[in-house]
Amino acid sequence: MQFLKTLSLLATIASTVSALPQGLRPTATEVVTLFPSTATATSTSSTTASASASVTATSTSSGKGIEIVNNLSETVHIWSTSNTASEMKTVASGDSYTETWRTNSDGGGISIKMSTSTSQESVLQFEYTESDDILWWDLSSINLDSDSTFITAGFGVTTDDSSCSDATCAAGDTDCAESYQESDDVDTLSCSSSAAFTMTLG
Repeated sequence: MQFLKTLSLLATIASTVSALPQGLRPTATEVVTLFPSTATATSTSSTTASASASVTATSTSSGKGIEIVNNLSETVHIWSTSNTASEMKTVASGDSYTETWRTNSDGGGISIKMSTSTSQESVLQFEYTESDDILWWDLSSINLDSDSTFITAGFGVTTDDSSCSDATCAAGDTDCAESYQESDDVDTLSCSSSAAFTMTLG
């Protein structure tokens, strides 16, 4: 299912939109097929990372993507999902994952799903759609268990563009107002797609 507005809908209400339709989002249990992704994982620690987490990453220093930094003490598994999904990326503690913005062939958005297990039963999601140099994005905890390590440690997103809003969920906040908890929450943000995004876990 789509979780974000189609391009035509965005063009119609871009000036007044305050939330993307949660009911149209892909869920963590959606069955998808392999998608060739531009996303990679990279090591940010001084030690050698595992092979699955040490692929050369696409730089986001000039924007056009997001870096997800794993400050947790455990490994994070990541899937980048559109109407299809990428292979699972494994990001060790101290390493990071980088994704260059990509589009969904069916006109919907992208959901980067994060889990501390190899299952997608409990996932934190960074969801986005790029349209006309604007990135519509949000955080979603709808499919995240309340005892998740992400909630225990906290998480947040920042950009290098001072005109854009950040989103932060403090450690232990099980009902964070800056991440979707229910389908009718209003937590969607917009920013220039040229901004460099950083999501920090823990």
